[in-house]
Amino acid sequence: MTLRSMEELRQQAQGAQSLNIAFIGVVNGLFSTLHQLQKADSRHLAQQAGMDEGYVTRWCDAAYAFGWLELNSDDQWQLSADGDSMRPEAPGSRMATAIGSVLSAHMAERAAGLMRTGERPGEKVLAERETILPWFGLMLENNFRKTFEEKICPQVPIFAEVDARGGLAVDLGCGNGWYLRALAQRCNHLRGLGLDGFAENVRQAQEIAQQEGLSDRLHFSEGDIHAFSLPEPADLIAMNRALHHVWEKRGAIFDKLRSNLKAEGAVVIWEPAWPDDHRRLREAPLRGMAYQNLTEHVQGNHFLHPEEIASALKEAGLRPEIFPFGSDVMVVGRC
Repeated sequence: MTLRSMEELRQQAQGAQSLNIAFIGVVNGLFSTLHQLQKADSRHLAQQAGMDEGYVTRWCDAAYAFGWLELNSDDQWQLSADGDSMRPEAPGSRMATAIGSVLSAHMAERAAGLMRTGERPGEKVLAERETILPWFGLMLENNFRKTFEEKICPQVPIFAEVDARGGLAVDLGCGNGWYLRALAQRCNHLRGLGLDGFAENVRQAQEIAQQEGLSDRLHFSEGDIHAFSLPEPADLIAMNRALHHVWEKRGAIFDKLRSNLKAEGAVVIWEPAWPDDHRRLREAPLRGMAYQNLTEHVQGNHFLHPEEIASALKEAGLRPEIFPFGSDVMVVGRC
């Protein structure tokens, strides 16, 4: 076994610090404001962003130290290429890494304290930091939308089938609506309904769908996964990285999902694929999953094996199909 050097540990710590600085710039609009200004001193940037000058001055120094900003010949700040990539509106934005880093630190702190008592307070811990929750949906979109559009949607037949008949796709726990928006942009005839328990997520979903010209086909409202009602039977009901949150009540939930499907409908489950062999957790794509599984325990959850999901769908009278995608899995349960 090789012991990591202190220099390696310091580098890892500085990596976390760098993302913390980026997080501050993302949630306070500093990257976006400086992009619009092109260049500015700390005072002007603070004024335009509506922030305190003292905080912005020290943030600029730190953002420069970690390479998010550059200093031009006039001693004014400009975005570096890395800083520009942190703008939420930038093509291929990388802001999700910064949001995820601070969320991970928050969950680690909660796990450290709760480990002594065994308490598992549930999903409310996600809303304990007011600067994180409004960005949660966009973080998920940045992390998963490209994979869905380029790999999952083309390879899972049910999406094209629902589109061909102009069917209704329902997303339970829809967040900011990214899944249905991505689906609607690929499937021109499909209609969508997103339900979420957080009012802020529903507000964002409605607003973005309107901006993207999709509000005629996509609708969003508050809804409880345990007690939702649909305006009509659905062709597809999706649960994206949500099943592990309600796994203990899977029997009742799957029965409810099936009762809300059309005769040719399907339940579509997207989950991290927990490996059978713990030795695989050393693989780079799975390290984050191992960390997140600890934070999921804080919320009262744990990640699932694909075969567990397929078996539960079968018990509910649905025919399961498993589609592996790297460290994730799509499990489709057809009527």
